[in-house]
Amino acid sequence: ADFNNDALPDILSLDMLPEDNRRQKLLYGPDTYEKYQSMLRNGFYHQIMRNMLQLNNGDGTFSEIGQLAGVSNTDWSWAPLFADFDNDGWKDLFVSNGYLRDYTNRDFVSYYADQRIKEQRGEKSDALLDIIAKMESTKTPNYIFRNNGDLTFTKKSADWGFDELVLSNGAVHADLDLDGDLDLVINNVNAPARIYENQVAKGHYLKVNLMGNGSNRHAIGAKVKLEANSQTFMQEFMPTRGFQSAMHLPLHFGLGEAQSVDKLSVSWPDGTVTVLHNIPADQTLTVDIANAQPANPAPAPEAMFSPLNNSMPFAHQENQGIDFKQQSLLPYALSYMGPSVATADFNGDGLTDLFAGGAKMQAGQIFLQQTDGSWAPSLQPALTNDLIMEDVAAAAFDADGDGDTDLYVSSGGYHYLPEDLALQDRLYLNDGSGQFEKATRALPLMRSSSGTVAVADFDGDGDQDVFAGGRLIPGQYPLAARSYLLENNGKGEFKEVTSEKAPGLEQPGMVTSALWEDLNGDGQPDLVLAGEWMPLTVFLNQSGQLQRTDNFFGEHTDGWWWSMAKADLDGDGDTDFIAGNLGQNTNLKVSAKEPATLYYGDFDENGAVDPLITHYIQGAPYPFVSRDNLFGQLAAMRKKFRDYASYSDARIEDVLSPEQLESARQLKATQGKTVWLENQGNGNWTVRELPAAAQMSPVFAILPLDANNDGRQDLILAGNLSETRPTMGPWDANYGQLFINRGDGQFEYVPQHQSGLSLIGDVRSAVALNEGQTLLFFRNNQTVLAYSKNKAAIN
Repeated sequence: ADFNNDALPDILSLDMLPEDNRRQKLLYGPDTYEKYQSMLRNGFYHQIMRNMLQLNNGDGTFSEIGQLAGVSNTDWSWAPLFADFDNDGWKDLFVSNGYLRDYTNRDFVSYYADQRIKEQRGEKSDALLDIIAKMESTKTPNYIFRNNGDLTFTKKSADWGFDELVLSNGAVHADLDLDGDLDLVINNVNAPARIYENQVAKGHYLKVNLMGNGSNRHAIGAKVKLEANSQTFMQEFMPTRGFQSAMHLPLHFGLGEAQSVDKLSVSWPDGTVTVLHNIPADQTLTVDIANAQPANPAPAPEAMFSPLNNSMPFAHQENQGIDFKQQSLLPYALSYMGPSVATADFNGDGLTDLFAGGAKMQAGQIFLQQTDGSWAPSLQPALTNDLIMEDVAAAAFDADGDGDTDLYVSSGGYHYLPEDLALQDRLYLNDGSGQFEKATRALPLMRSSSGTVAVADFDGDGDQDVFAGGRLIPGQYPLAARSYLLENNGKGEFKEVTSEKAPGLEQPGMVTSALWEDLNGDGQPDLVLAGEWMPLTVFLNQSGQLQRTDNFFGEHTDGWWWSMAKADLDGDGDTDFIAGNLGQNTNLKVSAKEPATLYYGDFDENGAVDPLITHYIQGAPYPFVSRDNLFGQLAAMRKKFRDYASYSDARIEDVLSPEQLESARQLKATQGKTVWLENQGNGNWTVRELPAAAQMSPVFAILPLDANNDGRQDLILAGNLSETRPTMGPWDANYGQLFINRGDGQFEYVPQHQSGLSLIGDVRSAVALNEGQTLLFFRNNQTVLAYSKNKAAIN
C-alpha cells in the first residue's frame, strides 16, 4: 500500500520480533556474524527477525525504514492491513498478533534438543505431545498504529481498544455499519472472532466502487488515485490482504478536512483511464470501465541529477577482517570507514585534482583532472610505499609555504596493534608539478588510530597548523586514541603542542570529524569536534590557547556523530553546521530521558576491554546483547545465567557485580538524529532536527550546495553502514538524499526518482566540483559514482 501518499506502492513484510525485552531475550537466538555472511555469500538474502517496511523510492529501489517508522516489533505477526481508520488522509496500520505455542523459546529449544539426544542414545525421552505441551502459550494484544504523516507511526493499541490478550491471525476491514469509517473483523485461535466498531474516525471520506468488464467484473488490479487539498491518495484494488483474508469493494479513502476531491483517476487493468473532477466527499462513488478512455501518459519530468559515465578510475578495496572476532560485543564493525578524499590543484594547471585514500594494503592515489573532465592517475611512489597504512582522512594545504599544495594523510583502522607503526600520520610535500615526496621528519611520533584531520592557522603566525583527531585503540573499543594539535614552524615541520596549548584536547573522545571556524566573532579559528559516544565539543581559541567550552551547542548532544559540514543555511551571513548522526532507523533510539549507556572495562580480567551497551525498552534500560552473545565475550556469565529465562529480565546490575559496576567507565548517547546547528549570533545556537528521511541511515558524507539555483544552500546527505551485528541488519536505506532548503529552517526531501541520485552502498566521502555541477561519491569497498546537475530540471 502507499502509506506516505506519494502515489507509489510500498511494501510491509511481517516477522515475529517482540516489543518487550523479556520476550526478545527468550525468543531471539544467537547472531553469528560468520554464519550470517556465509548465508549472504551463498545466495541467501538478509534474514532478520523483525518487520520490514520498504519505502518505494520510485526508481526501482526501496528503503527499509521499519524501525524509523516504529512498526518493526509486533511479535508473532500475521495480517498487516494498511487503511485509513481515522479518516485523516493517512493510511494507518493494523497487525494481528499471536501464536499458540512459543516454539522458538530458547529454553524450550534447548530442552527439545536434549530429548532428541536422549533418543539417539537409545534412552527414554518424553513423548512428542508431552514435549509440545511444555511449550509456553502467551497471549498478546493486537497492534494498531496511527500514521503521523511523516514516515512514522504511533502505537494506538490501548487508546483505540486493542488491549485484549488474544491469539489472532486473519483479519479484514469493512464499513459494516455504513457510517463512513472502517470497522475490523478479527479471527482468533481457540476463541470467538471479534468485531470492532470504529469510534475514532473524524475526517471526511470517499468510497469508490469499480465496475470492470468481462471475466474481471470487479476490476481487480485497477489503480485509483485522488487529489484533494494538495494531497495525493492512491490505492490498488487487490482484494487479498493480510493472512488468508480478503477485503472487497468499495475502496475506502480518508480525506481529512477535504470536503471534495479535485480529481479522481482510475487506471484500469486493460490500460485505459477514467478521469473525474470535483467530487463531493462523504459518498460512495461508482466508476464504470465502460466510460474509460485510452491513456495518454505525460512524460516523466527530468531528474535534477544524472549519472556520469566518465567516473574516476578508482575502486576502494577494503581489507577483509572480522572485527567481531576481536571484540564480540561491538555494536558494528569499525574497519569499514574509508575512503577519504582531499581536493586541490596539485599540478598548477588550474583544474581541481584529487587524492583518494586507500584501505590497508591499498595505496592512496592522486588523480589529475583533464580538460575534458576525465581523470588521469598519477604515479606516486611515495604513496605506494605506504600501502600498509589505511588512509582514514586527508587534507590538502601548503604545509611548507612554498606556494604549492602538499598532502597530509591520517592513518587509522582497527586491524592493527594498538601502537602499530602503521598508524603514523604522514606528510607528503609537492615539488610544484604534482609529484609528492614523503617528509619523513616533518611530524612527531603519532602512533594513534586517527579519525579525522582539520587544518587552520590557530596561532595566527601565518602558516597552517593541524589538528589530528584520534578515534580508537585497535581491539580496545571504546577506548579513544590520542588526538594531536600540531604547530607548524612555517617550513612544514610540526611540533606537538596539545598539552601546552589545548589542555583536554589529548583525549576528547572517539573523534570522527573536526572543523575550524570562528564561533565567537573574535577573528580566531575555534575547533569543533564530533565523534562516537561523545557530545558536539568546542575548543574556543583564546589568542592561540584552545579552551574546552562544554555545552556550547546546548545540553544532550552526546551521539554517534560520523560527519560534519558547514554552510550558511539560513542566509543570515554567518556559518551554520550540519552534523551527521546514527539516525532513527535502529533499535538504539535515545533521548535525554532514555539514553543508551556504554559500560566498559575488563570485567573478566583477561586483559581485554568488554563493551556492554544498555538501551531503553518500554521505559526501562536493559542490556543490548542476547544471552548467547554475552557469553561470547564473558564466558563466566554462564554460571550466573544458566537458562534464557534467568537472563530475560536482567538489568546491567544483574549482569555486573557491584565491584564491576563501580570500576566500569561509562559513555552515553542522548541524541541519535542528524541535525543542523543554526547560528543565531552572539554565541547563541539552536539545534534543529532534519526531516525524518534524513534519519533513515547513518550519515557519513554531507554536501552543502545550491541544487536548484534559488540562492539557498541545500543539502545532500549520504552514508550507510552495512557491516553491523546480524540482529541489527545493514543500515543501508540512504541512496543519496537531496534536501531542498525552503527557508525558515525548513528542508524538504526530494524523492530519489526526482533527485536522480541512486547511491547503492556505503558512501564515505563526497565532493562537489565545478561550482556544484559535478558530484563525486566515494564508496567503501566499491567504485566511485559521479553525477552532473541537469539545468533543465531545476525547480
